[in-house]
Amino acid sequence: MPIKQDGNGQRWVEMDLLVPGTPEQVWAAMATGPGNAAWFIPSEITPEVGGTIRFNFGQGVSTSGEVTTWQPPYRFGYVERDWEPGAPPVATEITITGRAGNQCVVRMVHSLFASSDDWDDQLEGFEKGWPGYFALLRTYLRHFAGMQAASFMSMTSCPGDALSAWQQLGQQFDLAGASVDERRTPAGLPEAWSGIVEHVYQDAEQRYILLRLDAPSPGMVLVGTHQSGADLGEVESHIGKRAGTNITLCRYYYGEEATIHAAESEARWRAWLQQVFAPTTA
Repeated sequence: MPIKQDGNGQRWVEMDLLVPGTPEQVWAAMATGPGNAAWFIPSEITPEVGGTIRFNFGQGVSTSGEVTTWQPPYRFGYVERDWEPGAPPVATEITITGRAGNQCVVRMVHSLFASSDDWDDQLEGFEKGWPGYFALLRTYLRHFAGMQAASFMSMTSCPGDALSAWQQLGQQFDLAGASVDERRTPAGLPEAWSGIVEHVYQDAEQRYILLRLDAPSPGMVLVGTHQSGADLGEVESHIGKRAGTNITLCRYYYGEEATIHAAESEARWRAWLQQVFAPTTA
């Protein structure tokens, strides 16, 4: 959707999505630290107005903000003042509305006050960066809601164009030509898994695949590529734009041993991605 603005200098983008679950379940997923780790990234949230919210993007990068709205289980808001050097603060508000059939409508609004359009690309990037995570959110709420979770994200970059990187990713993960509802059981990865393809997306700027895993333990994985220099959301803004094409892996574990599994595999995945997609030349 296009950026909206009013006469006072406020500019914003808004997104609406339908998700499974009760307002309480959706609130737990979107307004708590453990909930965010189950479908987005590891986070910490102090549950009160004036409390701290912190996102851990991995690779030594994190950002923090202040909770501005706290009305469980319906409204949650926060402001990030240092999300980009020289940028005005960006405010986020999430509204959860229950619907029939054990569903909720979630509205997410990112807004900032600016006297010019200097930051419009970044604001639009927030909107473009969310759909993959929204697919994760829906899958989590449908299959894993309330389970103990742990996760990490790893990003690297590879030389060459986006299409070549996507083709390489498909070969390495045994996901070439993957279709929704298809089972894939790749070999040769840092950890063995088997699961169902839940979502596939491709456009000129980004491509990604979401798998819901059932072996050897419950989990999800989102792998994808996006062009260097494209503003594709908050994650890209904080980790930074890389040369070439960016490769991203988001891995989620569920169950009593989720934290153990995540801690054991994060370093292996990071090293493997670097070796396969961005090998060091002599």
